[in-house]
Amino acid sequence: MSYHPRPNSGYTPSAPPMPMPMPEPHGSGSRYPAPPNYNNAQTPSYGSPVYSGFPPGTHPEVIRSFEMVDKDRSGFIDESELQQALSSGYQRFSLRTIRLLLFLFKNPNDSLRLGPKEFAALWSCLGQWRAIFERYDRDRSGKIDAFELRDALYSLGYVTPPPVLQVLLSRYDDGNGSRRFGLNFDSFIECGMIVKGLTDKFKERDPRYTGSATLTYDTFMTMVIPFLVS
Repeated sequence: MSYHPRPNSGYTPSAPPMPMPMPEPHGSGSRYPAPPNYNNAQTPSYGSPVYSGFPPGTHPEVIRSFEMVDKDRSGFIDESELQQALSSGYQRFSLRTIRLLLFLFKNPNDSLRLGPKEFAALWSCLGQWRAIFERYDRDRSGKIDAFELRDALYSLGYVTPPPVLQVLLSRYDDGNGSRRFGLNFDSFIECGMIVKGLTDKFKERDPRYTGSATLTYDTFMTMVIPFLVS
């Protein structure tokens, strides 16, 4: 697998660029509800100082989703609370996907929890991935097949060889032998985050964007293992 060298202007964990708008993306024939539009939202005036860590302009629904699951008012949410919060706005993600999201978005100086800032970034990122999922689920099956996955990853700058695509797809094969096997949104998120997250880690070792890097065994294992066990 290769990537198109493209320096990042800032650190946003595994957040792809916003895709071009689709024509009539949520017409009468669409299987998907319109995603929440959080552009130009006003900052809500919540009284509790616990939730003052949200970035200015965060939509009230994002804050409300966080507030509803933060039962102890600690200002942080763990994996089970994150799973509950996201199910209110997107769908119910598997714990495997939730743990990967926590690993990618948590504050580097904190344990596996998310604060308001990290939760807002994650919510926004999922909205962008949802738009990509809808854009490349051309047959509106609710799943991304091998060809659609290839095109979706290519749109993000990843030229993924067929053998790698098959490995990615086989990771989520439920074993029912379906000829139309594909990734649902949960699996698509996990797959995309793994590809882009590992590529971002590789780029850290390839500062000149040459497409090659020298890694020690320890560094390689440190990069890869968290994506396998999260």
